[in-house]
Amino acid sequence: MDYVFLLGRVLYGGFFLLSGLKHFRNAPAMTAYAASKRVPYPNVAVLVSGLLIVLGGLWVILGAYKKVGLLEIVAFLGPVAFMMHDYWNEKDPQMQAMQKIQFSKNMALLGAALMMLMLPDVWPLALNVGW
Repeated sequence: MDYVFLLGRVLYGGFFLLSGLKHFRNAPAMTAYAASKRVPYPNVAVLVSGLLIVLGGLWVILGAYKKVGLLEIVAFLGPVAFMMHDYWNEKDPQMQAMQKIQFSKNMALLGAALMMLMLPDVWPLALNVGW
């Protein structure tokens, strides 16, 4: 069972780690999209959000600074879901459907992060250092 938990951590944390790296690789395009959604200081927002999820994902994978990492993920997912995936404002049915899927995905990932915050402080096969 310990290895299943480790696999889950790698899959969950890896999703955020890779997504955060994408923020940095595609910063100009992501900044333009954030600006189109009227995000304040879009260039800073893209870099900060990328950093939040890179670190959050890394901490989940390693099982170190777990609560910090999960709170970084929570701090990313909540605002991003409502600011970037506001499907209720989309006029085009196809775009509305796509944004609704992204919003729902973010809410599910947020729920998983909140549940993981309630896990015992010691995780199997983890570094278990930090808060």
